[in-house]
Amino acid sequence: MTSVDQRFADRVRALQPAPCDYPAELLRSLYDAQLGSRHADLAARWLQSQGQGFYTIGSAGHEGNAAVAAALRPTDPALLHYRSGAFYLARAEQCGAKDGLRDILLGVAAATSEPIAGGRHKVFGRHDLAIIPQTSTIASHLPRAMGVAFSMNRAAKLGVPSPWPADAIVVTSFGDASANHSTATGAINAALHASYQGLPMPLLLVCEDNGLGISVRTPDGWIKQAYGHRPGLRYFDADGTDLAATLEMTTEAATFVRRNRRPAFLRLRTVRLLGHAGSDVEAAYRSPAEIAAEEELDPLLGTAKRLLGAGLGVDEVIERYEEKRAEAMRIAAEVAGLPQLSSAEIVAAPLRFPEPEVVADALPQLSRATDRLTLSQSINRALADVLAAYPEAMVFGEDVGRKGGVYGVTRGLQKTFGPARVFDTLLDEQSILGLALGAGVSGLLPLPEIQYLAYLHNAEDQLRGEAASLKFFSQEQYKNPMVLRIAGYGYQKGFGGHFHNDDAIAVLRDIPGIVIASPSRPDDAAAMLLTCAAAARASGTVSVFLEPIALYHRRDLYDEADDAWATPYPTAPVPLGRGRTYGGGTELTLVTFGNGVPMSLRVAARVPGVRVLDLRWLAPLPVEDLLREATATGRVLVVDETRRSGGVSEGILAALVDHGFTGRMARVTSYDSYVPLGAAAHHVLLDEATIEKAARELLS
Repeated sequence: MTSVDQRFADRVRALQPAPCDYPAELLRSLYDAQLGSRHADLAARWLQSQGQGFYTIGSAGHEGNAAVAAALRPTDPALLHYRSGAFYLARAEQCGAKDGLRDILLGVAAATSEPIAGGRHKVFGRHDLAIIPQTSTIASHLPRAMGVAFSMNRAAKLGVPSPWPADAIVVTSFGDASANHSTATGAINAALHASYQGLPMPLLLVCEDNGLGISVRTPDGWIKQAYGHRPGLRYFDADGTDLAATLEMTTEAATFVRRNRRPAFLRLRTVRLLGHAGSDVEAAYRSPAEIAAEEELDPLLGTAKRLLGAGLGVDEVIERYEEKRAEAMRIAAEVAGLPQLSSAEIVAAPLRFPEPEVVADALPQLSRATDRLTLSQSINRALADVLAAYPEAMVFGEDVGRKGGVYGVTRGLQKTFGPARVFDTLLDEQSILGLALGAGVSGLLPLPEIQYLAYLHNAEDQLRGEAASLKFFSQEQYKNPMVLRIAGYGYQKGFGGHFHNDDAIAVLRDIPGIVIASPSRPDDAAAMLLTCAAAARASGTVSVFLEPIALYHRRDLYDEADDAWATPYPTAPVPLGRGRTYGGGTELTLVTFGNGVPMSLRVAARVPGVRVLDLRWLAPLPVEDLLREATATGRVLVVDETRRSGGVSEGILAALVDHGFTGRMARVTSYDSYVPLGAAAHHVLLDEATIEKAARELLS
């Protein structure tokens, strides 16, 4: 038993009653939520001691956030900090759900019967409570929260059904240490940037400030200094150890956001009791006097004062505390040993790729055209088809609107479909992806653009930690459909350097559950984009669509002006995970993708007996096609324009070996180097001469 728990009764008996203007019944209800959160923390530690619990980062000292829930409507979407246990329980009570405490402890025990993640992680989330599950360790959920706030009005403007009421607001909570993370600062800046332009942004940011990030102190007054004087950001400050004061200030803040549709920042002054987590030894960095002083600020004691002032007796306040302990321990004993996830297939089930027939049923109508198009033109027409077919679809990113994209890929779309559906964003990739994540859970179909592949890397966790994980952490109860377009790869002439010629896609290939499309031909690009959009709409799939910059405007393949690389618009979709074979050579198979396809086709025209397999999809990898084409010749040369270390070829060769291919195998790749400017790029990028030399060696 910890000191804060052991001395609770004695501290209550020493309290002086404090007056309160709120009804006693409301105070009792919120006290119950606070008690449930506290005893869930204690029960989690007991479960861990029994080898039956796996998460002990608790909410002790932050229980004032129960009043935040009370100040909001249960239909206001919430994206919560991992110390928002009392908020979760108060929201459950608002919705008439009596099993909130069990939810929390089922999560601690990693039980499959936990209602949101099914034992995959301990998160605060539940669909019928409008709580979107988040890991929230570094405020990585704030860009999504900003995106949800933006998308509420946008869905209504487009006439698209939304899960949120028209006057709802978004609440998101986070810690004072996380408030310094670039993800948080970027999301808040993006919210203010939108609001400054008059766009509705009903976002309530709740910073639960306990003064510590594990052991690192937040300087006194820093949160107010950083956020208390931001133009366009209304600032509120509440004593989170005083339930009545928190309820009053949060009500004022929520009313401001709801009426004005503008963002507000609420600093909730809290304390951190029981340490950062069960393994944390506070004595290593906090003095006994400091720990004891914070225990006197226990928010449960603050609520007890108000309850005494409302007429409850000391014994009743203590009795409720002990009754909640008994309830929590009873539930903890019940959940201990409950079934947990029993196989890799069950664990990864929410990450499965959609079935082909499901995608096929959602495909939009293809434009009917016979003119020969470049890759850029074909993608442009496919985007137009998606926007025409799906009223919830939006295309956005830096420069995609009025300018029509740096390479003209989105040219004319804003004029045709309007600025509500095709629009420019600020220059912040985390916010672009966060906007897409928020749109996806709000009934919209986002097609964001990241201008260059190199620009993705500072924001990649929005894909890995947020986009791809949502179905995993919610058992597909929540989905964030998205088709993320990225211009990338090398070979761009006249405008180079590693920021505009980047072939590093390893960060994408290890994200479970996302589709990676890598088209080369114009007709394939359009058909694959339509497939990705249909998969997003039908199954909530997250797709990354990699567009080779160097092929955007290419028309020729073998000779100048042969127009052999331009194609008519497709007449049929390309299924997920299916490649495309060129030629029927019986001696050697070149396996490639992206810029490697036209290079390989030119090599095949000079080297007899060669066929070419364009993978088209890097995830799911077309293994069936790969094995068939490899077996047909008995020799495989992987033509990989990405780097030798961490490149695509590693996965292709591994797939061949894993499936028992015993023929000859080799690979050619680009160097492990950034791409330099000018002609120096030719020294590190894979070229046709290297491909041809390797092909002839394999054939000799």
